[in-house]
Amino acid sequence: MSITERIQTYAQLMRLDKPIGILLLLWPMLWGLWFAAQGLPDWHILLIFVLGTVLMRSAGCVINDFADRNIDPHVERTKNRPMAAGRVSKKEALLLATGLSLIAFLLIQPLNQLTILLSVPALFLAGTYPFTKRFFAMPQAYLGIAFSFGIPMAFAAQTDSLPPVIWTLMLANLFWVIAYDTAYAIVDKPDDLKIGIKTSAITLGRFDIAGVMACHACFISIMAAIGQLQHMSAAYYAGLAAATALIGYQYTLIRNRDRALCFKAFLHNNWVGMAVFAGIALDFLIFPH
Repeated sequence: MSITERIQTYAQLMRLDKPIGILLLLWPMLWGLWFAAQGLPDWHILLIFVLGTVLMRSAGCVINDFADRNIDPHVERTKNRPMAAGRVSKKEALLLATGLSLIAFLLIQPLNQLTILLSVPALFLAGTYPFTKRFFAMPQAYLGIAFSFGIPMAFAAQTDSLPPVIWTLMLANLFWVIAYDTAYAIVDKPDDLKIGIKTSAITLGRFDIAGVMACHACFISIMAAIGQLQHMSAAYYAGLAAATALIGYQYTLIRNRDRALCFKAFLHNNWVGMAVFAGIALDFLIFPH
């Protein structure tokens, strides 16, 4: 394998060719940064967090494929991934994940001590999530906690504090992650049942669609409550209204459990995250707090 081919293979292992995971991790972090700064955050903090998000999502994908190296070959959607296809060794994957995590850790060194301390549980959650599918009935909830850790880190970096709104924002994001990742899990449900791993789509059984929509409803409701707590104005609620409409469209995609349409619904959540962020950013821009 040439150097160019190896770089391309590593990029595929990190899913740089499929940026949806980066975006779904990025939006809640940006919500947190804008709430923490009450508008546009410090530019160097924003840059560090955007780069850190890309690095940690990439590391998480490598760890995930390492953990699933004996499972992915039996799943239609994942059988051609680099590790499943035997194009990357276990040693290479571990070295790559370690290197990405180290770069991300070095990246936050200019930030305050609280942010650096919070990076430790964030790394632990990212590294252990892939293994929860073996024993935890709702691994999507564990992923939700991992995908929410950018929120307290954002507040810590911007304000050097952890105000109570952080935990409410994390709870909202937790429900959103469970919702979209359960729709994602419906895609692999037939394969996962054969293999014997656990997902929320399997645990919820015939109530999987109802579970997705209930989690979305909790997400929007909690975000509306945050709007009240933070004294947000019309632009914020317009963003939530747009997100609600997008979620309504997603229901039309997932209601018949068509695997291709469920995957389309999962990808569509990028627009939900963007709508919420646009509402937050515009609100602080138009109605300074």
